[in-house]
Amino acid sequence: MNDTTFDYIIIGAGTAGCLLANRLSADASKRVLLIEAGRRDDYHWIHIPVGYLYCIGNPRTDWLFKTEAEAGLNGRSLMYPRGKTLGGCSSINGMIYMRGQARDYARWADVTGESQWSWDNSLPYFQLHEDHYKGANTLHGARGTAPALMQDADTPYRALLRHHNAGGEWRVDKQRLRWEVLEAFSQAAVQAGIPATEDFNRGDNEGVGFFEVNQKNGWRWNTAKAFLRPTCYARPNFELWTGAQASELVLENHPGTAKPLRCTGVKVWNGREMVTAHATREVILSAGSVASPQLLQLSGIGPSALLQSKNIALRLDLPGVGANLQDHLQIRTVFKVKNTPTLNTIASSLWGKVRIGLEYVLKRTGPMSMAPSQLGAFTRSDPQQPYPNIQYHVQPLSLDAFGSPLHTFNAMTASVCNLNPTSRGTINIRTPDFRDAPAIAPNYLSTDTDRKVAADSLRVTRRIMAQSAMQAFAPEEYKPGVQYQTDEELAKLAGDIASTIFHPVGTTKMGRADDPMAVVDPRLKVRGVAGLRVVDAGVMPFITSGNTNSPTLMIAEKAAQWIAEDAQH
Repeated sequence: MNDTTFDYIIIGAGTAGCLLANRLSADASKRVLLIEAGRRDDYHWIHIPVGYLYCIGNPRTDWLFKTEAEAGLNGRSLMYPRGKTLGGCSSINGMIYMRGQARDYARWADVTGESQWSWDNSLPYFQLHEDHYKGANTLHGARGTAPALMQDADTPYRALLRHHNAGGEWRVDKQRLRWEVLEAFSQAAVQAGIPATEDFNRGDNEGVGFFEVNQKNGWRWNTAKAFLRPTCYARPNFELWTGAQASELVLENHPGTAKPLRCTGVKVWNGREMVTAHATREVILSAGSVASPQLLQLSGIGPSALLQSKNIALRLDLPGVGANLQDHLQIRTVFKVKNTPTLNTIASSLWGKVRIGLEYVLKRTGPMSMAPSQLGAFTRSDPQQPYPNIQYHVQPLSLDAFGSPLHTFNAMTASVCNLNPTSRGTINIRTPDFRDAPAIAPNYLSTDTDRKVAADSLRVTRRIMAQSAMQAFAPEEYKPGVQYQTDEELAKLAGDIASTIFHPVGTTKMGRADDPMAVVDPRLKVRGVAGLRVVDAGVMPFITSGNTNSPTLMIAEKAAQWIAEDAQH
């Protein structure tokens, strides 16, 4: 940490931060600093797919956040995992590659007034870094095939990255296992009117099929592997600080200008001392939907009443900082099954565990290569819905809660979530100390609409399980239980058994200039502050219809191009 002046400082080496570091440091004339509060991703359980079980809830790799007690969850508080290591959440998540629906991006374009966020204009930015196992086509990218953005002479990417073998870093693979009970659920879903699909990423993800995953040869593929190693490490203009937590942004006053403040750096605690890193061009906040609003608030940017109540000097009143929190709440229904093995009983004996381990060591297949969920489905909670509004994550196992032991009987779990919740929550600092976790209040199931979708989605699950394809396994509803039937009963039961699926977004949302709750503009620059952007899932004005990791990479890809464009002026 001898030379602390850089062109760009990126705070957070997670999903967005690793890609940004790769793209911005491709310009050898620019010095780039990437700051990560966690450690390097050299913990072995990060890389073994089933290792998420040992990474979530582990201070080595997780921030160990918890939500406030939630009224919609009948007073329960949930664990709220966020990655604390290189790769961020891509090092501990479910590895599911999911873009969402084209309508999500049309909605972003409409609310921001920026057509670049539309599906057609976003698709090339997914394809640029994608390495799909089936190869490149009109919807997917692949390593070794020049994506459209690299063929466009007018894009700064062509000039910036053409000599650096860019593109195709983000591996998308098929899963390396099959389960009889999951195949039966897939057939039952088709019988219930949900079409089969082989691709959830075509813009309309309605259907049932097996998820594609961010793995390579049976190993987890995180953003640190994809974008930092070995590319960035070999660049003399790139520097990485790990074990370094940002505590406050450095802001200078520029009265009488369009933006009264300028961000010129960040104060960083390295475990021994406070160091100030300086940025001559931009500071890019990619710390995630929890930590990015937290750092803004600690720096005096946020809702004035909140900051004054915490004795923090107000630098800029931005009421949207920490507001608009959205998340996918999954309702975990469990069905006992017969006449087929599930992971519950396969892993219940020492010999079973040995067989599982040997299969992974020898073939990189089997349960140790499993993503947390293998089979997915997108459908409507009721026929009047204009588009698929619920998502299933189906698993050949069951447990009482995440982190609990597997049940001793054969069972499967069909978790279902509302893709477009209307409930909104907050992320707010508790104290002026950067080391204190913020208050996380998702406000789950706080609207009549969300409670109705929850009740209806449980009925859809029952309808699927009642189809003939499942009857060979004699499914028996274990949780929540067939005695619960009314909307009120099912909504209350959803509050008892539901948990987060770890997709917080929206806490630094983008929007038009006349939107008082917008924190960043359509190109992700913080309102009223020069030299500062937010580039992570927090900028989503509305949550995507599916898992949020891949959309976050697309956001970072766009931001990298815009930052490169601005550097030319």
